[in-house]
Amino acid sequence: MQELPVIAAGEPVAQRVKKPDWLRVKLPIGENYRQVRNLVDTHKLHTICESGNCPNMGECWGAGTATFMILGNICTRSCGFCAVATGRPEAVDWDEPQRVAEAIYLMKVKHAVITSVDRDELKDGGSIIWANTIKAVRALNPETTMETLIPDFRGIWENLERVIEAAPEVVSHNVETVERMTKQVRIQAKYHRSLEVIRRLKEGGMRTKSGIMLGLGETKEEVVQAMQDLYDNGCDVVTLGQYLQPTPKHLPVVRFVHPDEFAELREIGYGMGLDYVEAGPLVRSSYHAEKHIFSGRK
Repeated sequence: MQELPVIAAGEPVAQRVKKPDWLRVKLPIGENYRQVRNLVDTHKLHTICESGNCPNMGECWGAGTATFMILGNICTRSCGFCAVATGRPEAVDWDEPQRVAEAIYLMKVKHAVITSVDRDELKDGGSIIWANTIKAVRALNPETTMETLIPDFRGIWENLERVIEAAPEVVSHNVETVERMTKQVRIQAKYHRSLEVIRRLKEGGMRTKSGIMLGLGETKEEVVQAMQDLYDNGCDVVTLGQYLQPTPKHLPVVRFVHPDEFAELREIGYGMGLDYVEAGPLVRSSYHAEKHIFSGRK
């Protein structure tokens, strides 16, 4: 497998890399897509599908699923890869957990994925809304399983405990990139703090998950080391996907990784003992998330 080109922090890229044919996606169409669109608008919900410019939105919404984003749609962090708006968030909406639960009920969702913006300005980091949302979804939808894609809560572990106590079926926290590039890609985050989030989740009895973006300038060895670090800290599921530049203001794509290389990394992950590895150019954290609650190689 060819190594990915290495790019130092702040190093300019001479030209834009052409997007390959294997990254083409279908436009969102169909009755199911329109129904999800109407439910999201009617209940004034935010989805990472939209805010994150996810390339799989048409496929997932067409299948009647969506990844809900709680605590508003304005993040307190300014990560170099993320399309979610940065700024001063609005006040916490304490009715949001019930609205999310009702939307999941109306959509007849069997496996719900919930994520959030970072709310570093809040003392609880948004963890109370997180716990309330998990409980509201479970109360109204007892047969629905849940994955929660959570922030690091700035390492204030009592906030993380609220999520653990609410006990969703899967708890995910993304390292997003390799250790060397964390400061460039996730400006306010810390690589080893994210690993500690995974470790504490596993110690709390959670099924754990994390994700890594490829194509930002990391090497194959760095990706493998990040996967090993996750495994060593108790991670069960790892997703590997291609980074796509949301706007010209975001970090550039250094390289588009071939599907065969994703397949090789998947095999490496299984070889080191990871329970489930989802890898491919269009893979995102919540892609095929309903499969990640189960154990075993897929």
